[in-house]
Amino acid sequence: MRKHPSHLRVVLQTLKDHQLFAKFNKCEFWLQSVAFLGHIVSSEGIRVDSQKIEAVNQWPRPTSATDIRSFLGLAGYYRWFVEGFSSIASPLTKLT
Repeated sequence: MRKHPSHLRVVLQTLKDHQLFAKFNKCEFWLQSVAFLGHIVSSEGIRVDSQKIEAVNQWPRPTSATDIRSFLGLAGYYRWFVEGFSSIASPLTKLT
């Protein structure tokens, strides 16, 4: 957190240099982590947002090849976070 003010200055200056503007009421500063595009970004790295994990867990059981492809599309987005994803998804892929 000690470097946060200097990083913030760099970001704000870069925005200004490129004539880009941020709405102050939409900005959040000095956060430990940030939710961004279904991920949680923090100093510890990137992890999947728990709400997205819940969406996968609550996904209705597929009843058609189209449903399976839809599920695999959602689950595939998070493949970087699942060790051995291809071997886990392989049986479902064979059904399509």
